[in-house]
Amino acid sequence: MSYVDEVYERIVRENPGEPEFLQAVKEVFDSLKPVVDANEDKFRREALLERIANPERQFKFRVPWIDDKGQVQVNTGYRVQFNSAIGPYKGGLRLHPSVNLGIIKFLGFEQIFKNSLTGLPIGGGKGGSDFDPKGKSDREVMAFCQSFMTELCKYIGADTDVPAGDIGTGAREIGYMYGQYKRIKGVFEGVLTGKGLSYGGSLARTEATGYGLLYITEEMLKCNGQDIKGKTVAVSGAGNVAIYATEKAQQLGAKVVTCSDSTGWVYDPDGIDLAALKEIKEVRRQRLTEYKNYRPNSEYHEGKGVWSVKCDIALPCATQNELDLEDAKTLVANGVTAVCEGANMPTTLEATEYLQKNGVYFLPGKAANAGGVATSALEMSQNSERLSWSFDEVDSKLQGIMVNIFHNLDAAAKKYGMDGNYVAGANIAGFEKVVEAMTAQGIV
Repeated sequence: MSYVDEVYERIVRENPGEPEFLQAVKEVFDSLKPVVDANEDKFRREALLERIANPERQFKFRVPWIDDKGQVQVNTGYRVQFNSAIGPYKGGLRLHPSVNLGIIKFLGFEQIFKNSLTGLPIGGGKGGSDFDPKGKSDREVMAFCQSFMTELCKYIGADTDVPAGDIGTGAREIGYMYGQYKRIKGVFEGVLTGKGLSYGGSLARTEATGYGLLYITEEMLKCNGQDIKGKTVAVSGAGNVAIYATEKAQQLGAKVVTCSDSTGWVYDPDGIDLAALKEIKEVRRQRLTEYKNYRPNSEYHEGKGVWSVKCDIALPCATQNELDLEDAKTLVANGVTAVCEGANMPTTLEATEYLQKNGVYFLPGKAANAGGVATSALEMSQNSERLSWSFDEVDSKLQGIMVNIFHNLDAAAKKYGMDGNYVAGANIAGFEKVVEAMTAQGIV
């Protein structure tokens, strides 16, 4: 049995009930086989795969808070500090009822390679809670965030671990958490990213993940002799990533015709009305059922169905495993050219393999949605320098980072005889940098 297979079997035994984490590890390990096979004796002796697939440390803690009725509620908080070989742990805080240790571990493991791909000095980590901000008052959200940070602050710091936003954690939540951190620690430092502009945040951070997704998609198409202008795009999700992916796609001349949320999805043959979408989701915090009030010619459908719409480019921007094998078959049958992941691991392994086998250009999330964490790292730099860069300066750096990510993963795929396999290229390019740093620092 190969070293890769041995380690994966061991990880399966040691992490029961964590399917998302096991899926993430399998995808990465399968891609790394050519690299590992070429260095098997050294990697086995130094237990490199075991070390990279095991977090350096992980925390699970109780988060008690009081709701508006005076009732005490209790949630569970998590922080997984996965790998600090190339820099302080960096990764978001997800607030969603589905959050458990396995999901946080999968996200943290992905973050190692995503952060490495940016070329910036940041390691991999992730955290969050099963708290649901939806339907809560501002006071209830503040009560939760303050309790959450009271425990989390013991383990983070500007040079140790710098969390950020994720699903359910936006500017409001980051603000409450930052206030509590500062209150307890008595220091004003860049310990969180995604902060408000008035207290150390970065311009273009809000737009970064969605914009970055389109910058790398555009570069990939360009390098394969295609132009994004005039293409029809299907987007899933209606959160931060989906909104700003839609905005940048429209700026680049593409037509986005779909969006979705947890209750249903919209098809707008004339192109999504971005102003209406922002009003519904960012201002009013309402469901997409309201979209038809702004665009009577649009269609609203309950449940799932975004991927049934004929499109040239599919951008899954909602959540993990939202695009399955049947969806992939439908997309291929409808002539899709490219699938680029705006969310973390939104495509199942079977769907990914089907898309690749059928000649679809496929960019994995660890590369395609790295713009968010890249701009978070730029926010860290601005905080360290006590400076604030212009929107155009940050946006220009972001575009350069995303273009470089594509060329690095493309080169890595070609180096190991897997031209066009961007999943393998992303995993290998991210892995090689981390392994070099781990090896240089000894057995730690």
